[in-house]
Amino acid sequence: MPPEPTTEQLLAQAGEALGRAEWRAAKALFAEALDREETPEALEGLGTAAFFLDEAELALAVRERAFSGYRAAGRVVDAARVATALAWDYRAFRGERAVAGGWLARARRLLEGRGPTREQGWVALREASFALPGDAALARERCAEAEALARELGDVDLEMTAVALDGLARVSQGEVAEGMARLDEATTAATAGEMRDPLAIGFSCCYLIFACERVRDFERAGQWCERVARMASGWNIRALRSVCRSHYGTVLMLRGEWSTAEVVLSEAAAALAARPAEARDALARLAELRRRQGETEKALALLAQAEHHPIAVLTEAAIALERGDPAAAADGALRYLRLVDRARTERAPGLEVAAEAHAAAGRAAEAEAAARELRSIAAAAGTDPLLGAASQAEGLAHAAGGRLEQAREALEDAVELLGRAGLPFEAARARVALATALRALGREDGARRELELARERFAALGAAAEERRAGELRAGRGRKGRPPLSRREAEILGLVAQGLSNRQIAERLVLSEHTVHRHVANILRKLGLSSRASAAAFAAKHGLAE
Repeated sequence: MPPEPTTEQLLAQAGEALGRAEWRAAKALFAEALDREETPEALEGLGTAAFFLDEAELALAVRERAFSGYRAAGRVVDAARVATALAWDYRAFRGERAVAGGWLARARRLLEGRGPTREQGWVALREASFALPGDAALARERCAEAEALARELGDVDLEMTAVALDGLARVSQGEVAEGMARLDEATTAATAGEMRDPLAIGFSCCYLIFACERVRDFERAGQWCERVARMASGWNIRALRSVCRSHYGTVLMLRGEWSTAEVVLSEAAAALAARPAEARDALARLAELRRRQGETEKALALLAQAEHHPIAVLTEAAIALERGDPAAAADGALRYLRLVDRARTERAPGLEVAAEAHAAAGRAAEAEAAARELRSIAAAAGTDPLLGAASQAEGLAHAAGGRLEQAREALEDAVELLGRAGLPFEAARARVALATALRALGREDGARRELELARERFAALGAAAEERRAGELRAGRGRKGRPPLSRREAEILGLVAQGLSNRQIAERLVLSEHTVHRHVANILRKLGLSSRASAAAFAAKHGLAE
């Protein structure tokens, strides 16, 4: 019978199991060592195994005990390393940013005056990741600090993680080409086996996929995602697979692969249940898919679980727009823009909704401002999806300002760019907007043709509500006579055509301004128009402007 291993041997075996990503085996060995003697090394190892197994409460409990053990032994650098891990735990598992910030500040203070260590580099990287998306400049400063330290120490894992995070920060600032080049380099190191730390590998790969999504570089995302998924499977990094796949689920959704996206996003949300902040991200993305599918109530139920997440805020705004409430949609878009603040590329989706909402409400100047900022982001990124989104926003803004020929040209560009980019839902919506401009110009045949093409694309995707709307617009505008408005709506449309504001209409008809606002929104929605200017043109054509 072989002799029973010593505590030191158990710890060595447990460490080897961690190196092989055998988390359960490592957990059992560290637990056995702790049964004999509680040491900070065994506690830290158990916390690492628990982290990768998504056993949140165990990871938090044993890491806090490990921190106390290292502090009691005067091992300051080791204590700082555990404090840095706890900062990420509290942010990922519980979404408690203040507590996470406290642990990170404690780690940095403990390392003050110490010689160069990899722990200092990881503190800098955690500070950088916490600074994004709001403060990309601070993130880049911390990445530069970590990268320089990594080169001094010859630490490839630390260096490539710093390069990747700096790349993401550059993309957030609009330096897309430079940022993506650094991300490609780091992900190559991760997937080619040059890096060994599973956490470093995980972060580096996820940063690339995050950046691809932000600039809508779906070709690059497709090239890397499957490679990353295979690598993550080999490393048994469950959280990496789930977080990366939730972002990849959005890529699939935008490319029109909705059935696959639904599976990917549902699985990611379930796998991330132990990590509330990351689970909310997956749920918000799934809610956006439900909205596109026309399952509004299901989308709203998911949004309730992802409250305050930026994507959830923007999806709620899009739902408000669909329900004929452009004011609420604009408010939601502006809230989203405040949440992402200075992250330049992340502002693009909010600017799209803002431009559409302002145009629908007849606020041409505001729509033009949103479209202008979106165009500058698209020009920096240079990807067809963003260029197409900018063209669509410009088309809607032109229509809101009564510049219908310019609107037509911009919307035709949007249809071409979005179709070429392989975004069927966005391209079909651009066709509906183009049809509206053509109809306002009196080009009924062209409008009907675009609406039929849009309806077919929506049907192929399974976008039931959008398919129905396109069909109704096509059929309704093909009939002779007045559009299907109520008597009150027709009356208000006539006053809009005379140039009266909502307040003036309310005074004329003895209604509240809010009621008039709602009627105008409903009129625009029913007629498939984007602005008061196009409504006035429609009223003149149909004899409603007397």
